[in-house]
Amino acid sequence: MRKKKIPMRKCVACNENKPKKELIRVVRNTEGVVQVDLTGRVNGRGAYICPDLDCLEQVKKSKRLSKTLEIEVPDEIFDQLYDIIKSREE
Repeated sequence: MRKKKIPMRKCVACNENKPKKELIRVVRNTEGVVQVDLTGRVNGRGAYICPDLDCLEQVKKSKRLSKTLEIEVPDEIFDQLYDIIKSREE
């Protein structure tokens, strides 16, 4: 039996390669709307972030998420990411 390949993605904050399912995806679609994609299937340009508050703070401070998605990321997205990370920690 063949072993199933696990897709790896890189966190934009810490630059670590991790399995795709462990990371949170943020997407910018063709209309320029930024949203959090928990399914990993929404069309558009995506960026991945670790479910870690340190990575979230680093991305927010350096605006690396905005640079990767090539659009200004609203504060509501960071609030949503914070809530998701907090719920995963519990």
